[in-house]
Amino acid sequence: MSRASLITLAAISLDFAAAQERPVRPPAAASEPAPAETPVPKEASSVTQHELQLGGKSLKYTATAGNLLIEGADEKPNGSIFYVAYTLDGVADPSARPVTFLYNGGPGSASIWLHMGSFGPVRVVTASPQSTGPAPYQVLPNEYSLLDKTDLVFIDAPGTGYSRPVGKGAIKDFAGTDQDAQAFDRFIVRYVAANHRWNSPKFLFGESYGTTRSAVLVNYLQRDGLSFNGVVLLSTILNYFNMAPGQNGTFIGNLPTYAATAWHYKRIKGKSSEKDFLNEVRAFARGEYADALAQGHNLPPARFDAIAAKVAAFTGLSAEFVKQANLRISPTRFRKEFARGERLILGRYDTRFEGTDIDAAGENPGYDPSSTGITGAYVTAFRDYLDRQLKYSSNLTYFPSGPNINQNWDRSHRPPTGQGGPGAQAQPLRDAYVAGDLADAMRKNPALKVLAANGLFDLATPFFTTELDLAQMNLEKPLAGNIEFTYYHSGHMVYLNLDELKQMKSDLAAWYDRVLQPRK
Repeated sequence: MSRASLITLAAISLDFAAAQERPVRPPAAASEPAPAETPVPKEASSVTQHELQLGGKSLKYTATAGNLLIEGADEKPNGSIFYVAYTLDGVADPSARPVTFLYNGGPGSASIWLHMGSFGPVRVVTASPQSTGPAPYQVLPNEYSLLDKTDLVFIDAPGTGYSRPVGKGAIKDFAGTDQDAQAFDRFIVRYVAANHRWNSPKFLFGESYGTTRSAVLVNYLQRDGLSFNGVVLLSTILNYFNMAPGQNGTFIGNLPTYAATAWHYKRIKGKSSEKDFLNEVRAFARGEYADALAQGHNLPPARFDAIAAKVAAFTGLSAEFVKQANLRISPTRFRKEFARGERLILGRYDTRFEGTDIDAAGENPGYDPSSTGITGAYVTAFRDYLDRQLKYSSNLTYFPSGPNINQNWDRSHRPPTGQGGPGAQAQPLRDAYVAGDLADAMRKNPALKVLAANGLFDLATPFFTTELDLAQMNLEKPLAGNIEFTYYHSGHMVYLNLDELKQMKSDLAAWYDRVLQPRK
Protein backbone atom coordinates (compact mmCIF):
# COMPACT_ATOMS: atom_id res chain seq x y z
CA MET A 1 0.00 0.00 0.00
CA SER A 2 2.38 2.74 1.05
CA ARG A 3 5.11 2.60 -1.47
CA ALA A 4 7.34 5.26 -2.90
CA SER A 5 6.63 4.29 -6.51
CA LEU A 6 3.18 3.44 -7.89
CA ILE A 7 3.11 0.18 -9.86
CA THR A 8 0.43 -0.26 -12.51
CA LEU A 9 -0.42 -3.00 -14.92
CA ALA A 10 0.61 -2.24 -18.49
CA ALA A 11 -1.20 -3.18 -21.67
CA ILE A 12 -0.45 -6.55 -23.26
CA SER A 13 1.87 -4.99 -25.84
CA LEU A 14 4.26 -3.68 -23.18
CA ASP A 15 7.05 -5.77 -21.75
CA PHE A 16 7.44 -6.56 -18.03
CA ALA A 17 9.87 -3.72 -17.40
CA ALA A 18 7.45 -1.20 -18.86
CA ALA A 19 4.74 -2.63 -16.63
CA GLN A 20 6.70 -1.44 -13.61
CA GLU A 21 6.67 2.21 -14.63
CA ARG A 22 4.69 4.76 -12.66
CA PRO A 23 1.68 6.06 -14.63
CA VAL A 24 1.83 9.74 -15.45
CA ARG A 25 -1.34 11.69 -14.80
CA PRO A 26 -2.13 13.79 -17.90
CA PRO A 27 -2.01 17.55 -17.27
CA ALA A 28 -5.32 19.23 -16.65
CA ALA A 29 -6.73 21.24 -19.53
CA ALA A 30 -6.08 24.94 -19.24
CA SER A 31 -9.78 25.61 -18.76
CA GLU A 32 -10.11 23.17 -15.84
CA PRO A 33 -9.89 24.62 -12.34
CA ALA A 34 -7.08 23.28 -10.20
CA PRO A 35 -8.38 20.59 -7.86
CA ALA A 36 -8.86 21.64 -4.25
CA GLU A 37 -6.16 20.32 -1.94
CA THR A 38 -6.72 18.91 1.52
CA PRO A 39 -4.06 19.75 4.10
CA VAL A 40 -1.55 16.92 4.48
CA PRO A 41 -1.32 15.85 8.14
CA LYS A 42 1.86 14.74 9.80
CA GLU A 43 2.47 11.07 10.47
CA ALA A 44 1.68 10.65 14.16
CA SER A 45 0.85 7.82 16.52
CA SER A 46 -0.12 6.92 20.06
CA VAL A 47 2.03 4.14 21.53
CA THR A 48 0.83 2.23 24.60
CA GLN A 49 2.01 -0.86 26.49
CA HIS A 50 -0.20 -3.81 27.38
CA GLU A 51 -0.18 -7.40 28.60
CA LEU A 52 -2.26 -10.43 27.56
CA GLN A 53 -2.61 -13.85 29.15
CA LEU A 54 -2.66 -16.29 26.25
CA GLY A 55 -2.20 -20.04 26.28
CA GLY A 56 -0.88 -20.02 29.83
CA LYS A 57 1.74 -17.39 29.01
CA SER A 58 1.94 -13.68 29.70
CA LEU A 59 2.52 -11.73 26.49
CA LYS A 60 3.68 -8.14 26.75
CA TYR A 61 2.98 -6.14 23.64
CA THR A 62 2.97 -2.63 22.19
CA ALA A 63 -0.08 -1.08 20.54
CA THR A 64 0.52 1.66 17.99
CA ALA A 65 -2.47 3.63 16.69
CA GLY A 66 -1.64 6.20 14.06
CA ASN A 67 -1.45 7.18 10.43
CA LEU A 68 1.02 6.76 7.59
CA LEU A 69 1.04 8.79 4.38
CA ILE A 70 0.92 7.21 0.94
CA GLU A 71 1.89 8.86 -2.32
CA GLY A 72 0.12 9.33 -5.62
CA ALA A 73 1.51 9.18 -9.14
CA ASP A 74 3.21 12.55 -8.65
CA GLU A 75 5.16 11.20 -5.64
CA LYS A 76 3.30 13.57 -3.33
CA PRO A 77 1.06 12.43 -0.46
CA ASN A 78 -2.50 11.76 -1.58
CA GLY A 79 -3.71 9.58 1.30
CA SER A 80 -3.41 9.33 5.08
CA ILE A 81 -4.09 5.75 6.20
CA PHE A 82 -5.14 4.95 9.77
CA TYR A 83 -3.94 1.71 11.34
CA VAL A 84 -3.54 -0.03 14.67
CA ALA A 85 -0.54 -2.36 15.06
CA TYR A 86 0.10 -4.87 17.84
CA THR A 87 3.71 -6.01 18.16
CA LEU A 88 5.10 -8.50 20.67
CA ASP A 89 7.69 -7.11 23.09
CA GLY A 90 10.99 -8.79 23.94
CA VAL A 91 11.55 -10.35 20.52
CA ALA A 92 15.26 -10.92 19.98
CA ASP A 93 15.08 -10.30 16.23
CA PRO A 94 11.95 -8.24 15.38
CA SER A 95 12.82 -8.35 11.68
CA ALA A 96 12.21 -12.10 11.64
CA ARG A 97 8.93 -11.96 13.56
CA PRO A 98 5.87 -12.70 11.32
CA VAL A 99 3.57 -9.77 10.58
CA THR A 100 -0.01 -10.03 9.31
CA PHE A 101 -1.94 -7.21 7.64
CA LEU A 102 -5.70 -7.43 8.29
CA TYR A 103 -8.65 -5.57 6.77
CA ASN A 104 -12.37 -5.86 6.21
CA GLY A 105 -14.18 -5.37 2.95
CA GLY A 106 -17.39 -3.63 1.86
CA PRO A 107 -15.98 -2.25 -0.31
CA GLY A 108 -15.93 0.84 1.86
CA SER A 109 -15.82 -0.77 5.30
CA ALA A 110 -13.45 0.08 8.11
CA SER A 111 -11.71 -2.84 9.80
CA ILE A 112 -13.35 -2.64 13.24
CA TRP A 113 -15.06 -6.01 12.71
CA LEU A 114 -11.88 -8.05 12.39
CA HIS A 115 -10.14 -5.76 14.87
CA MET A 116 -12.67 -6.10 17.68
CA GLY A 117 -14.06 -9.55 16.98
CA SER A 118 -11.42 -11.91 15.65
CA PHE A 119 -7.73 -12.22 16.51
CA GLY A 120 -6.62 -8.93 18.02
CA PRO A 121 -5.64 -8.82 21.71
CA VAL A 122 -9.12 -7.66 22.77
CA ARG A 123 -12.65 -8.54 21.65
CA VAL A 124 -16.08 -7.04 22.16
CA VAL A 125 -18.72 -9.28 23.76
CA THR A 126 -21.91 -9.78 21.73
CA ALA A 127 -25.07 -11.82 22.22
CA SER A 128 -24.65 -13.55 18.84
CA PRO A 129 -26.77 -14.97 17.30
CA GLN A 130 -29.19 -12.73 19.21
CA SER A 131 -29.31 -8.95 18.91
CA THR A 132 -26.73 -7.47 21.30
CA GLY A 133 -28.69 -4.36 22.31
CA PRO A 134 -27.47 -0.98 23.62
CA ALA A 135 -24.48 0.07 25.75
CA PRO A 136 -22.68 -0.51 28.00
CA TYR A 137 -20.57 -3.09 26.18
CA GLN A 138 -17.72 -5.27 27.42
CA VAL A 139 -14.28 -5.36 25.82
CA LEU A 140 -12.30 -8.31 27.17
CA PRO A 141 -8.80 -9.71 26.69
CA ASN A 142 -9.03 -12.05 23.71
CA GLU A 143 -8.05 -15.57 24.68
CA TYR A 144 -8.15 -16.47 20.96
CA SER A 145 -5.76 -13.77 19.72
CA LEU A 146 -3.14 -14.62 17.09
CA LEU A 147 -0.56 -12.43 18.82
CA ASP A 148 1.32 -15.54 19.95
CA LYS A 149 1.93 -16.39 16.29
CA THR A 150 2.26 -13.07 14.52
CA ASP A 151 2.28 -9.31 14.92
CA LEU A 152 -0.99 -7.79 13.73
CA VAL A 153 -1.65 -4.61 11.70
CA PHE A 154 -5.30 -3.61 11.23
CA ILE A 155 -5.81 -1.18 8.33
CA ASP A 156 -8.73 1.11 7.49
CA ALA A 157 -9.28 1.61 3.74
CA PRO A 158 -9.11 5.17 2.34
CA GLY A 159 -12.34 7.01 3.14
CA THR A 160 -13.18 4.70 6.05
CA GLY A 161 -12.35 4.96 9.75
CA TYR A 162 -9.87 7.83 10.07
CA SER A 163 -8.26 7.15 6.67
CA ARG A 164 -8.67 10.05 4.24
CA PRO A 165 -7.58 11.36 0.85
CA VAL A 166 -5.16 14.28 1.38
CA GLY A 167 -3.36 16.77 -0.82
CA LYS A 168 -4.72 16.43 -4.35
CA GLY A 169 -6.17 13.01 -3.53
CA ALA A 170 -9.91 12.34 -3.86
CA ILE A 171 -12.09 9.34 -3.07
CA LYS A 172 -12.29 8.51 -6.79
CA ASP A 173 -8.54 7.82 -6.66
CA PHE A 174 -9.20 4.94 -4.24
CA ALA A 175 -12.76 3.73 -4.89
CA GLY A 176 -12.12 0.91 -7.32
CA THR A 177 -10.73 -2.61 -7.52
CA ASP A 178 -7.30 -1.61 -8.82
CA GLN A 179 -7.19 1.82 -7.19
CA ASP A 180 -7.90 0.30 -3.76
CA ALA A 181 -5.28 -2.43 -4.14
CA GLN A 182 -2.68 0.12 -5.21
CA ALA A 183 -3.39 2.20 -2.09
CA PHE A 184 -3.03 -0.83 0.21
CA ASP A 185 0.15 -1.76 -1.65
CA ARG A 186 1.64 1.65 -0.92
CA PHE A 187 0.61 1.49 2.71
CA ILE A 188 2.11 -1.93 3.36
CA VAL A 189 5.40 -1.03 1.67
CA ARG A 190 5.47 2.18 3.73
CA TYR A 191 4.74 0.30 6.97
CA VAL A 192 7.41 -2.30 6.23
CA ALA A 193 9.96 0.42 5.52
CA ALA A 194 9.05 2.60 8.52
CA ASN A 195 9.16 -0.36 10.92
CA HIS A 196 12.14 -2.26 9.47
CA ARG A 197 10.08 -5.38 8.66
CA TRP A 198 11.63 -6.22 5.30
CA ASN A 199 12.83 -9.65 6.40
CA SER A 200 9.73 -10.58 8.40
CA PRO A 201 7.51 -13.41 7.16
CA LYS A 202 4.44 -11.64 5.78
CA PHE A 203 0.75 -12.54 5.59
CA LEU A 204 -2.44 -10.94 4.27
CA PHE A 205 -5.76 -11.53 6.06
CA GLY A 206 -8.85 -10.18 4.34
CA GLU A 207 -12.53 -10.65 5.04
CA SER A 208 -15.31 -10.41 2.43
CA TYR A 209 -14.32 -7.79 -0.19
CA GLY A 210 -11.00 -7.88 1.65
CA THR A 211 -10.44 -11.24 -0.07
CA THR A 212 -10.97 -9.59 -3.47
CA ARG A 213 -8.41 -7.00 -2.39
CA SER A 214 -5.96 -9.68 -1.22
CA ALA A 215 -6.00 -11.52 -4.53
CA VAL A 216 -4.99 -8.37 -6.43
CA LEU A 217 -2.81 -6.97 -3.65
CA VAL A 218 -0.55 -9.98 -3.15
CA ASN A 219 0.34 -9.78 -6.84
CA TYR A 220 1.12 -6.05 -6.61
CA LEU A 221 3.27 -6.55 -3.51
CA GLN A 222 5.22 -9.38 -5.05
CA ARG A 223 5.93 -7.22 -8.10
CA ASP A 224 7.39 -4.75 -5.62
CA GLY A 225 9.71 -7.49 -4.38
CA LEU A 226 7.74 -8.46 -1.24
CA SER A 227 7.15 -12.19 -1.56
CA PHE A 228 4.42 -13.19 0.87
CA ASN A 229 4.26 -16.37 2.91
CA GLY A 230 0.50 -16.73 3.14
CA VAL A 231 -2.93 -15.30 2.40
CA VAL A 232 -5.99 -15.94 4.59
CA LEU A 233 -9.30 -15.59 2.77
CA LEU A 234 -12.19 -15.26 5.23
CA SER A 235 -15.64 -15.32 3.56
CA THR A 236 -14.43 -15.09 -0.01
CA ILE A 237 -15.57 -13.36 -3.18
CA LEU A 238 -13.23 -13.56 -6.16
CA ASN A 239 -15.57 -13.49 -9.15
CA TYR A 240 -18.10 -10.71 -9.74
CA PHE A 241 -19.05 -12.21 -13.13
CA ASN A 242 -21.28 -14.65 -11.27
CA MET A 243 -23.48 -11.77 -10.16
CA ALA A 244 -24.40 -10.69 -13.70
CA PRO A 245 -28.02 -11.13 -14.86
CA GLY A 246 -28.58 -14.37 -16.72
CA GLN A 247 -25.77 -16.17 -14.94
CA ASN A 248 -26.67 -19.30 -12.97
CA GLY A 249 -23.51 -19.46 -10.88
CA THR A 250 -25.04 -17.54 -8.01
CA PHE A 251 -27.96 -19.98 -7.70
CA ILE A 252 -25.67 -23.00 -7.88
CA GLY A 253 -23.26 -21.52 -5.35
CA ASN A 254 -26.00 -20.58 -2.89
CA LEU A 255 -27.77 -23.95 -2.77
CA PRO A 256 -25.48 -25.72 -0.24
CA THR A 257 -25.77 -22.71 2.11
CA TYR A 258 -29.57 -22.96 1.95
CA ALA A 259 -29.17 -26.65 2.75
CA ALA A 260 -26.81 -25.99 5.69
CA THR A 261 -29.37 -23.51 7.03
CA ALA A 262 -32.16 -26.06 6.70
CA TRP A 263 -30.00 -28.58 8.58
CA HIS A 264 -29.32 -26.02 11.32
CA TYR A 265 -33.06 -25.42 11.78
CA LYS A 266 -33.76 -29.18 11.76
CA ARG A 267 -35.76 -29.11 8.52
CA ILE A 268 -33.85 -32.08 7.11
CA LYS A 269 -34.91 -35.61 7.97
CA GLY A 270 -33.48 -39.02 7.23
CA LYS A 271 -29.87 -38.00 6.59
CA SER A 272 -27.01 -39.66 8.46
CA SER A 273 -24.69 -36.70 8.99
CA GLU A 274 -24.39 -33.03 8.11
CA LYS A 275 -21.13 -33.63 6.23
CA ASP A 276 -22.59 -36.41 4.06
CA PHE A 277 -25.74 -34.35 3.48
CA LEU A 278 -23.82 -31.28 2.30
CA ASN A 279 -21.64 -33.41 0.04
CA GLU A 280 -24.84 -34.79 -1.50
CA VAL A 281 -26.12 -31.24 -2.07
CA ARG A 282 -22.78 -30.18 -3.60
CA ALA A 283 -22.97 -33.07 -6.08
CA PHE A 284 -26.57 -32.22 -6.97
CA ALA A 285 -25.77 -28.51 -7.36
CA ARG A 286 -22.84 -29.01 -9.74
CA GLY A 287 -24.61 -31.82 -11.61
CA GLU A 288 -28.39 -32.21 -12.02
CA TYR A 289 -29.23 -28.72 -10.80
CA ALA A 290 -26.64 -26.94 -12.95
CA ASP A 291 -27.77 -28.93 -15.99
CA ALA A 292 -31.42 -28.10 -15.35
CA LEU A 293 -30.72 -24.38 -15.03
CA ALA A 294 -28.63 -24.44 -18.21
CA GLN A 295 -31.63 -25.78 -20.14
CA GLY A 296 -33.71 -22.78 -19.12
CA HIS A 297 -37.29 -22.83 -20.42
CA ASN A 298 -36.44 -25.86 -22.60
CA LEU A 299 -36.33 -28.09 -19.50
CA PRO A 300 -39.05 -30.77 -19.90
CA PRO A 301 -41.99 -30.32 -17.46
CA ALA A 302 -41.47 -33.66 -15.75
CA ARG A 303 -37.79 -32.87 -15.19
CA PHE A 304 -38.72 -29.41 -13.94
CA ASP A 305 -41.01 -30.95 -11.31
CA ALA A 306 -38.40 -33.51 -10.25
CA ILE A 307 -35.67 -30.88 -9.80
CA ALA A 308 -38.08 -28.62 -7.89
CA ALA A 309 -38.88 -31.48 -5.50
CA LYS A 310 -35.18 -32.11 -4.85
CA VAL A 311 -34.43 -28.42 -4.28
CA ALA A 312 -37.33 -28.26 -1.83
CA ALA A 313 -36.14 -31.35 0.03
CA PHE A 314 -32.63 -29.90 0.35
CA THR A 315 -33.63 -26.38 1.39
CA GLY A 316 -36.74 -26.70 3.58
CA LEU A 317 -38.76 -24.62 1.11
CA SER A 318 -41.97 -25.81 -0.48
CA ALA A 319 -41.82 -27.36 -3.94
CA GLU A 320 -44.52 -24.94 -5.08
CA PHE A 321 -42.41 -21.93 -4.08
CA VAL A 322 -39.37 -23.38 -5.88
CA LYS A 323 -41.48 -23.82 -9.02
CA GLN A 324 -42.81 -20.29 -8.79
CA ALA A 325 -39.21 -19.06 -8.67
CA ASN A 326 -38.33 -21.15 -11.75
CA LEU A 327 -35.87 -23.18 -9.64
CA ARG A 328 -33.80 -20.00 -9.04
CA ILE A 329 -33.91 -18.95 -5.39
CA SER A 330 -32.27 -15.61 -4.63
CA PRO A 331 -30.78 -15.09 -1.14
CA THR A 332 -33.27 -12.35 -0.31
CA ARG A 333 -36.23 -14.55 -1.24
CA PHE A 334 -34.83 -17.44 0.76
CA ARG A 335 -34.35 -15.26 3.85
CA LYS A 336 -37.97 -14.07 3.65
CA GLU A 337 -39.60 -17.35 2.69
CA PHE A 338 -37.76 -19.86 4.89
CA ALA A 339 -39.45 -18.85 8.17
CA ARG A 340 -42.45 -16.99 6.77
CA GLY A 341 -44.78 -19.29 8.68
CA GLU A 342 -43.22 -18.11 11.95
CA ARG A 343 -43.33 -14.47 10.71
CA LEU A 344 -39.52 -14.30 10.90
CA ILE A 345 -36.72 -13.32 8.52
CA LEU A 346 -33.16 -14.67 8.47
CA GLY A 347 -29.85 -12.84 8.39
CA ARG A 348 -27.81 -12.40 5.22
CA TYR A 349 -24.37 -12.46 6.81
CA ASP A 350 -25.46 -15.24 9.15
CA THR A 351 -28.70 -17.17 8.73
CA ARG A 352 -28.62 -18.16 12.42
CA PHE A 353 -29.81 -14.61 13.17
CA GLU A 354 -33.59 -14.13 13.12
CA GLY A 355 -35.69 -10.98 13.16
CA THR A 356 -39.21 -9.68 12.62
CA ASP A 357 -40.28 -7.64 9.63
CA ILE A 358 -42.97 -5.05 8.99
CA ASP A 359 -45.18 -7.92 7.84
CA ALA A 360 -44.88 -11.52 6.69
CA ALA A 361 -46.23 -10.92 3.19
CA GLY A 362 -43.36 -9.20 1.40
CA GLU A 363 -40.99 -10.82 -1.07
CA ASN A 364 -37.76 -9.54 0.48
CA PRO A 365 -36.66 -8.91 4.09
CA GLY A 366 -36.64 -5.31 5.20
CA TYR A 367 -33.20 -5.49 6.85
CA ASP A 368 -30.44 -7.86 7.88
CA PRO A 369 -30.73 -8.89 11.55
CA SER A 370 -27.20 -10.31 11.46
CA SER A 371 -25.90 -6.80 10.72
CA THR A 372 -28.13 -4.63 12.90
CA GLY A 373 -27.68 -7.06 15.80
CA ILE A 374 -23.96 -6.25 16.23
CA THR A 375 -23.16 -2.92 14.57
CA GLY A 376 -23.82 -0.73 17.62
CA ALA A 377 -21.69 -2.93 19.86
CA TYR A 378 -18.69 -2.92 17.53
CA VAL A 379 -18.71 0.77 16.67
CA THR A 380 -19.29 2.01 20.22
CA ALA A 381 -16.88 -0.43 21.87
CA PHE A 382 -14.11 0.35 19.38
CA ARG A 383 -14.41 4.11 19.82
CA ASP A 384 -14.30 3.72 23.60
CA TYR A 385 -11.34 1.32 23.39
CA LEU A 386 -9.43 3.63 21.06
CA ASP A 387 -10.00 6.58 23.36
CA ARG A 388 -9.45 5.07 26.79
CA GLN A 389 -6.98 2.23 26.23
CA LEU A 390 -5.04 3.20 23.11
CA LYS A 391 -5.09 6.92 24.01
CA TYR A 392 -5.78 7.93 20.43
CA SER A 393 -8.03 10.84 19.52
CA SER A 394 -8.82 12.68 16.30
CA ASN A 395 -10.98 15.60 15.26
CA LEU A 396 -12.09 13.61 12.21
CA THR A 397 -15.36 11.71 12.02
CA TYR A 398 -14.78 7.97 12.29
CA PHE A 399 -16.56 6.26 9.38
CA PRO A 400 -17.41 2.56 10.03
CA SER A 401 -18.63 2.60 6.44
CA GLY A 402 -17.21 5.26 4.13
CA PRO A 403 -19.82 7.62 2.66
CA ASN A 404 -20.78 6.78 -0.94
CA ILE A 405 -17.77 4.52 -1.49
CA ASN A 406 -19.59 1.28 -2.22
CA GLN A 407 -22.18 3.01 -4.39
CA ASN A 408 -19.49 4.61 -6.56
CA TRP A 409 -17.07 1.70 -6.66
CA ASP A 410 -15.31 1.01 -9.94
CA ARG A 411 -15.50 -2.81 -10.21
CA SER A 412 -13.53 -2.97 -13.44
CA HIS A 413 -10.14 -4.65 -13.25
CA ARG A 414 -7.10 -5.15 -15.42
CA PRO A 415 -5.82 -8.67 -14.74
CA PRO A 416 -2.18 -9.74 -14.87
CA THR A 417 -0.68 -10.14 -18.31
CA GLY A 418 -0.64 -13.76 -19.45
CA GLN A 419 -2.99 -15.22 -16.82
CA GLY A 420 -5.30 -17.99 -17.91
CA GLY A 421 -9.08 -17.85 -17.88
CA PRO A 422 -11.11 -14.65 -18.22
CA GLY A 423 -9.04 -11.68 -19.35
CA ALA A 424 -6.19 -13.86 -20.66
CA GLN A 425 -5.08 -11.00 -22.92
CA ALA A 426 -4.98 -8.59 -19.97
CA GLN A 427 -7.86 -6.54 -21.33
CA PRO A 428 -9.80 -4.56 -18.71
CA LEU A 429 -12.70 -6.51 -17.22
CA ARG A 430 -16.00 -4.77 -16.53
CA ASP A 431 -16.56 -6.81 -13.37
CA ALA A 432 -13.68 -7.95 -11.21
CA TYR A 433 -12.50 -11.51 -11.67
CA VAL A 434 -9.48 -11.83 -9.37
CA ALA A 435 -9.02 -15.56 -8.77
CA GLY A 436 -6.66 -15.37 -11.73
CA ASP A 437 -4.57 -12.73 -9.95
CA LEU A 438 -4.17 -15.02 -6.96
CA ALA A 439 -3.26 -17.90 -9.27
CA ASP A 440 -0.68 -15.70 -10.98
CA ALA A 441 0.88 -14.82 -7.61
CA MET A 442 1.01 -18.50 -6.65
CA ARG A 443 2.69 -19.52 -9.89
CA LYS A 444 5.35 -16.85 -9.48
CA ASN A 445 5.81 -17.62 -5.77
CA PRO A 446 5.30 -21.40 -5.49
CA ALA A 447 5.79 -21.23 -1.70
CA LEU A 448 2.73 -18.97 -1.25
CA LYS A 449 0.07 -20.71 0.85
CA VAL A 450 -3.65 -19.88 0.89
CA LEU A 451 -6.22 -20.70 3.57
CA ALA A 452 -9.91 -20.22 2.71
CA ALA A 453 -12.06 -20.05 5.87
CA ASN A 454 -15.81 -20.37 5.42
CA GLY A 455 -18.95 -19.97 7.49
CA LEU A 456 -21.63 -22.52 6.58
CA PHE A 457 -24.43 -19.99 7.19
CA ASP A 458 -22.98 -17.13 5.14
CA LEU A 459 -25.29 -15.95 2.34
CA ALA A 460 -23.12 -12.96 1.42
CA THR A 461 -20.17 -15.10 0.23
CA PRO A 462 -21.36 -18.73 0.15
CA PHE A 463 -18.79 -21.45 0.81
CA PHE A 464 -19.62 -23.50 -2.28
CA THR A 465 -19.06 -20.51 -4.55
CA THR A 466 -15.61 -20.15 -2.97
CA GLU A 467 -14.89 -23.81 -3.67
CA LEU A 468 -15.98 -23.46 -7.29
CA ASP A 469 -13.96 -20.28 -7.91
CA LEU A 470 -10.75 -21.60 -6.35
CA ALA A 471 -11.11 -24.82 -8.35
CA GLN A 472 -11.03 -22.84 -11.63
CA MET A 473 -7.58 -21.30 -11.17
CA ASN A 474 -5.89 -23.76 -13.56
CA LEU A 475 -3.11 -24.56 -11.12
CA GLU A 476 -0.84 -27.55 -11.50
CA LYS A 477 -1.41 -30.21 -8.84
CA PRO A 478 1.50 -29.26 -6.54
CA LEU A 479 0.36 -25.62 -6.46
CA ALA A 480 -3.29 -26.56 -6.00
CA GLY A 481 -2.16 -28.36 -2.85
CA ASN A 482 -1.12 -24.97 -1.42
CA ILE A 483 -4.81 -24.10 -0.96
CA GLU A 484 -6.55 -25.33 2.20
CA PHE A 485 -10.17 -24.98 3.33
CA THR A 486 -11.75 -24.76 6.77
CA TYR A 487 -15.47 -24.66 7.64
CA TYR A 488 -17.35 -23.35 10.66
CA HIS A 489 -20.87 -23.41 12.06
CA SER A 490 -21.14 -19.66 11.81
CA GLY A 491 -21.75 -16.96 9.24
CA HIS A 492 -19.81 -14.35 7.30
CA MET A 493 -18.09 -13.17 10.49
CA VAL A 494 -17.08 -16.61 11.73
CA TYR A 495 -15.73 -15.17 14.99
CA LEU A 496 -19.22 -14.19 16.22
CA ASN A 497 -19.64 -17.81 17.29
CA LEU A 498 -17.20 -18.19 20.19
CA ASP A 499 -16.93 -21.95 19.85
CA GLU A 500 -16.01 -21.51 16.19
CA LEU A 501 -13.62 -18.64 16.99
CA LYS A 502 -11.80 -21.03 19.31
CA GLN A 503 -11.64 -23.67 16.57
CA MET A 504 -10.56 -21.14 13.97
CA LYS A 505 -7.72 -19.92 16.19
CA SER A 506 -6.57 -23.52 16.56
CA ASP A 507 -6.76 -24.04 12.79
CA LEU A 508 -4.89 -20.82 12.05
CA ALA A 509 -2.18 -21.49 14.64
CA ALA A 510 -1.51 -24.89 13.07
CA TRP A 511 -1.57 -23.37 9.56
CA TYR A 512 0.92 -20.62 10.49
CA ASP A 513 3.21 -23.30 11.93
CA ARG A 514 3.03 -25.31 8.71
CA VAL A 515 3.62 -22.28 6.51
CA LEU A 516 6.57 -21.09 8.59
CA GLN A 517 8.35 -24.41 8.98
CA PRO A 518 11.85 -24.26 7.46
CA ARG A 519 11.88 -25.07 3.76
CA LYS A 520 14.02 -28.01 2.75
